[in-house]
Amino acid sequence: MTSSPVHPFDLVAVDGLLSDEEREIQRTVRALGERELRPHVADWFEEGEIPARELARLLGKLGVLGMHLEGYGCAGAGAVSYGLACLELEAVDSGLRSLVSVQGSLAMYAIHAYGSEEQRRQWLPGMAAGEKIGCFGLTEPDAGSDPGAMRTRARRDGSDWILDGAKMWITNASVADVAVVWARTDEGVRGFVVPAGTPGLSAPEIRRKLSLRASVTGELVLDGVRLPADAMLPGARGLSGPLGCLNEARFGIVFGAIGAARDCLETALSYAADRTVFGRSLASYQLTQQKLADMALELDKGMLLALRLGRLKEEGRLTPEQVSVGKLNNVREAIAIARECRTILGANGVTLEYPVLRHANNLESVLTYEGTSEVHSLVIGKALTGEAAFR
Repeated sequence: MTSSPVHPFDLVAVDGLLSDEEREIQRTVRALGERELRPHVADWFEEGEIPARELARLLGKLGVLGMHLEGYGCAGAGAVSYGLACLELEAVDSGLRSLVSVQGSLAMYAIHAYGSEEQRRQWLPGMAAGEKIGCFGLTEPDAGSDPGAMRTRARRDGSDWILDGAKMWITNASVADVAVVWARTDEGVRGFVVPAGTPGLSAPEIRRKLSLRASVTGELVLDGVRLPADAMLPGARGLSGPLGCLNEARFGIVFGAIGAARDCLETALSYAADRTVFGRSLASYQLTQQKLADMALELDKGMLLALRLGRLKEEGRLTPEQVSVGKLNNVREAIAIARECRTILGANGVTLEYPVLRHANNLESVLTYEGTSEVHSLVIGKALTGEAAFR
């Protein structure tokens, strides 16, 4: 006995939890992804190259760059709307969502939240339009999970600042028009707006990646970079500044990872329905249905978690610990779903004709950046016990 299949999200009626505006934003971003991005993404991944400036302008025209920020050409959309845009972009490729996250939730957010009015007016409208690209310099070769161990320093020279140091694994680095760089000073950690082309700043690209190949990744090398006093972000002092930015980016990942997992599961469902094995469709076998059912359950739970965190964010009640719950769970489950979907596709699953192993490879990076799974586990552990295991 057969019946019409339902989409995994229909099992828990996810669509009913969204407003008409949210559904329309999701449809619009998905349509653009299917039309403009998906036809090329496998080639970008294979070549390790993307047309970053063209993509930034396209995404700026769509209105998703800094879409959750107010003013300065930004849409001022709700947290769930932004999350759904991240979901649809990562359903195409994690690298595309990373471009949007770094631009809007790291570089733009830092300037919007901590910058001067002059800095906001100078950079944000162009960044929202995709005419200017930003990057965010926090991680260093020897300081990833522990940003307090950063070695990049900024010292005063008269009224100017001189920056020396290096940042590593920086998305958009080599194509950025502006970098938000965090450095240790005698006053604590401070943020600086560093325009591309500033003498002493270089941004060599990192090549030979096996993950996030449809994304620009590089270093930032600062060798005696001289900046005027007004290059400092006046509203950020200490690690609370960059960590506040990271929480914005992590929120997008909570939704984005669900997009990658959904794309994998949709691919596996379609493949299993069409593939004939021993005279029957692969989808008709109990072992296959067990895999599909388990993955659908985890996908739906992750989506419901993302929506709950989105509503808390809109109410101004979202805590860093809750973001850690979302990031840890949804990325962990997404990568498990991608790997399981690969088994359903068999040998076809390792080719770029299908997206599942590309998603799995990308999620290996997502699992690590914006806080590793281990660090998020310890954040949750501290919340549960009151004991900081990482200090």
